[in-house]
Amino acid sequence: MNDIIIVRPEKCVGCNACVRVCPAPEANITKVLDNGKIVTNVNNERCIACGECVKVCNHGARDYLDDTEACMTRIAKEKVIILAAPSIKSVFPTNWKGILDWFRKKGCLIFDVSLGADICTWAHIRAMETKKVGNIITQPCAAIVNYIETYQPKLLMNLSPIHSPIACAATYIKKYKNLSNPIAVLSPCIAKRKEFDETGLVDYSVTFKKLIDYFDKNDIKPSSHAATDLEYAFDDQQGQLGSIYPRPGGLRDNLLAHDPELSVTTSEGVNKVYPELNMYAGMPEYKHPEIFDVLSCEYGCNLAPGSGSRQSVFDVMTSMKNIEKEAKSRRKTGVFRSGDDRLFRKFDEELKLSDFMRSYKPLKPTPIPTDKQLNEVYELLGKHTEQERTYNCHACGYKSCRDMAIAICRGVNTPDNCIVHTKAMLTAKHSELTAQHEKLSGVTSVCVELAEHLKNSIDSIINNINAIDSSTSKTKEKADNVSGLLKNIVTFCGQNTTMDENSVRQMITILETTIKAFSALDDNVNTTNESSSVINKSIKEISELVNKINDTLHSS
Repeated sequence: MNDIIIVRPEKCVGCNACVRVCPAPEANITKVLDNGKIVTNVNNERCIACGECVKVCNHGARDYLDDTEACMTRIAKEKVIILAAPSIKSVFPTNWKGILDWFRKKGCLIFDVSLGADICTWAHIRAMETKKVGNIITQPCAAIVNYIETYQPKLLMNLSPIHSPIACAATYIKKYKNLSNPIAVLSPCIAKRKEFDETGLVDYSVTFKKLIDYFDKNDIKPSSHAATDLEYAFDDQQGQLGSIYPRPGGLRDNLLAHDPELSVTTSEGVNKVYPELNMYAGMPEYKHPEIFDVLSCEYGCNLAPGSGSRQSVFDVMTSMKNIEKEAKSRRKTGVFRSGDDRLFRKFDEELKLSDFMRSYKPLKPTPIPTDKQLNEVYELLGKHTEQERTYNCHACGYKSCRDMAIAICRGVNTPDNCIVHTKAMLTAKHSELTAQHEKLSGVTSVCVELAEHLKNSIDSIINNINAIDSSTSKTKEKADNVSGLLKNIVTFCGQNTTMDENSVRQMITILETTIKAFSALDDNVNTTNESSSVINKSIKEISELVNKINDTLHSS
């Protein structure tokens, strides 16, 4: 199947709203990207295309595809048959005729799906009368069919073999009107695209929402009419009571109009119908009602995800009431005095029941993980006790921790998407960081103290190096003085070969000065030696301090 629901990863914020509303347990694949962002994509092989995720996503990350653009291209080239779903009247109460007129001006033929719904009702009644079906689940809702084929294939034995109203209308057009033109359906249903792929009866699925987007983009403004004006000149007869199929219980009321004694149970809305289908699957056959009339959308097709409706539920129900009243008035004129329905008698004369029956294509169910596999996931999530394994906080989008564990086992979700697991990991990380911080504080304190000693030793080295520099300079200066004095003595003696008392006194003075110079030189040498000793001692202390700092850091 081609992709129907699509995801724009750059807009996904990982809020799990899509997972929370999705009735298909394997339709969403949640992964952590390389940058740490959590994104939920769609597994279209296991998606039932109910469209609930598109409705609930307020970040623009979810959308769907239909055939609107392809259909418009085809219309420009050849005559296309337009099949209008009856919900067009409730979604566009004042301009549905204008929309159909626009297609007619493009050369299209316009047919009413309500007539196909009447055929669908007739086929069910006749199939039950001739015992060709037993207790059945109705199948006009394509999302329901997709769910049963994908997740409850054992229910296919109960799923009605009668085609949907759209498929009945398409069959009628092809086999009984002998028209081979391409068929496009205008409807509010996203999931119908898969039905059309499976049955091959319809070429284009055009949803109301995408159609209006196309009209807006191309500045097309359909003409308006009164909301109470409900008749239209279709290219074949307009349907009758089949026009109420879009509302909850619409098929039920059609059946009961012909057989009031039927046992019919209804269910609508993703939060109700899919759990009840699962319940139905676990019940013995004798407990099943004759008819289980089911719809994925809570308010039927009228407010389906592909409707783009601007109507409130009250507006829609008012429209449907008017539609029902008008349909009943037309049906009343088509009933014989005996109570026999003229339309059904016409179907009996012209139609063949077997032409309106279909088969289904079940998918192989994914095995449920074993308890051992689930326990491994629970341990991975840090959920060791029964209480921890039944938190069921729903933050991940699933209804229970078990459902989340199953999803992780199947590879369609990640432990990082479990808020309890993530919180535990963050708490553990915080505790670890706190302990490391405390240890680091102790290490820092020791290192600061050692650094202070190191600083004192370095200061001592610097002072003594300066002392050595000063002493060395003074020693050189004194040595120069001594050398000069000794030279003076030699010169003096050379000049005074016969020394008198005065000369001797002068020489004694020079010698005394030389002795003082030697004494100062000796003092400078002692200073240098002492400073060198202090430097050696300080260097040794620095080495010991560096080793202590190194040991302290390694111990952390």
